[in-house]
Amino acid sequence: MKTTARRSIFVRRPFFTAALLVALGYVLASVFAPWITPYSPVAQSIDAMMKPPSVAHPLGTDSYGKDILSRVIFGARYALAIGFFSVLIGATGGLVVGLAAGLSGGWVEWVLMRLIDSILALPSLILAVAFIAILGQGVDKVIIAVGLSLIGPFARTVRADVMQVRVQLFVEAAHLMSIPRLKVIWRHILPNVIFPLAVQVTIRISEAILVSSSLSFLGIGVTPPTPDWGLMIAEGRAFVSFAPWMSAMPGFALALLLIALSIVGDGVREEFDPKLRRGA
Repeated sequence: MKTTARRSIFVRRPFFTAALLVALGYVLASVFAPWITPYSPVAQSIDAMMKPPSVAHPLGTDSYGKDILSRVIFGARYALAIGFFSVLIGATGGLVVGLAAGLSGGWVEWVLMRLIDSILALPSLILAVAFIAILGQGVDKVIIAVGLSLIGPFARTVRADVMQVRVQLFVEAAHLMSIPRLKVIWRHILPNVIFPLAVQVTIRISEAILVSSSLSFLGIGVTPPTPDWGLMIAEGRAFVSFAPWMSAMPGFALALLLIALSIVGDGVREEFDPKLRRGA
């Protein structure tokens, strides 16, 4: 039965299946990047500066003679790592804040909700820029900055789920049986919150990648010579009139990954989100 259900998902959602295959292709490319790239992503060559796509360099080279194909493949590694770990930070922080806001009540809930509202009042990119200004540049700083900027959306989702679960009869029955509060949270509330949160994680990864790439494009995220897509697009701006491949190739890789992750995230949400399933 499980196999039939799993196949039916892929058959009923062909776009989801195609997007999932594309996303898995990026994951495999990032994992095996050191073995499948023809050149080092940071190796420079004066003789190969701004070469158009050819047999030796299928996607061309940049202004320093670095192979763009190698940098695009390694860029997938950085993009996925930043997206995953920043969303992990945001989801963890949002889970803690959302649980506290949904279970506390009173002035504690009011303070936490005003904190969440203040975070949600600004776009994630603006918040990430502010955190980068405090933390500094670098891959690890970008992960922390993007993760902190995503706490608000996750916290709002968790609080809404907690508010729905805590009034259910099985939770009230657990309280009437004098079961300790922490045990009720662990056994009854948390399991009903984790799954919707996991669905949100799949949706937010693409947003985290876009924000991190935007930071690098603005020159305040990942520092050179790291093979970051946003940084590569920014480096190719000055040469777009006669060497368009410098920006076009990483831009296409970024756009394709974002589209694939968005379709996968929407498919997971529509297929597994309990709220949507009840609505259907």
